[in-house]
Amino acid sequence: MVNSSEYRHSGRRRMDAGDLAPLVAQFTHQLSEAGYTDFTVGGFDDAARHLAHWLAQVKATVAGIDEAVIGRFARHRCQCPGSRRENHVSVKYMGRVRQFVEFLRERAIVQHETPRGLLAPNRRVVEFQSWLRQHRGLSEMTVDQHGRMLLQLLPALGPRPRSWDAHGIRDVMIAETTRASRGHVKKMASALRGYVRFLSAHGLCRAGLEHAVPIIPQWRLSTLPRYIDAAQVEQLIATCDTATPTGLRDRAILLLLARLGLRAGDIVSLRLDALDWPQATVSVRGKGIPCTRSASW
Repeated sequence: MVNSSEYRHSGRRRMDAGDLAPLVAQFTHQLSEAGYTDFTVGGFDDAARHLAHWLAQVKATVAGIDEAVIGRFARHRCQCPGSRRENHVSVKYMGRVRQFVEFLRERAIVQHETPRGLLAPNRRVVEFQSWLRQHRGLSEMTVDQHGRMLLQLLPALGPRPRSWDAHGIRDVMIAETTRASRGHVKKMASALRGYVRFLSAHGLCRAGLEHAVPIIPQWRLSTLPRYIDAAQVEQLIATCDTATPTGLRDRAILLLLARLGLRAGDIVSLRLDALDWPQATVSVRGKGIPCTRSASW
């Protein structure tokens, strides 16, 4: 079983899940086994505990969780104890809560089905998710996120992809911008664009319709440089104090970023047994797919 203290910062208070604590532990263990990072598992743990605490506060039963109860939780002005700083519940946070509710539903603890089939299985979406795993190498979390976003969009788009047109797709995405943050809608657009491209390749919708999915502008980090040149990279590496353990660590991280092109997540997940010193290689499990990079020691 996952020990939540392994991924929570020391000294941070967590909400008491009460009678649901064993199920929260099972939920986080399942996520950990599926390859989610400790940081991500910690976020889901917080959301599940929050829901459990709130249910006890409002005297709602777990078996009675339905869309109305989930909606009340999403709208409640949070003054719950714990380490949360926000007094509202975000769309992203509710995604974690819904995943915990789905976990409870799979175990027949929650009986109510989501109305309008919002989270009901969809054969084509499942096939698209399998294609993402096989051909795009996306992490399980991203594949799951894409599927859930598509299931939210499909009722508005209609059940027959061959009838979709550019005007309808744009209207659906623009409507989403009034209900969610730009960052969230940008991810939804990416998921829909990939799905439409998948359908088009299989002759299930009009060719080229993926170009109708609007690009959602987000300029929050637009002032940051896209990259730094080679001289600046070397200058940055040279600032590390190799006489200290921290400096050695920082230099190693920068070299992995600059010389091997690893992602930050790849570096965080590295372990000593991933280094093959005689062969000068590093084994990387990026987005769930193992690969080997040559290194120069």
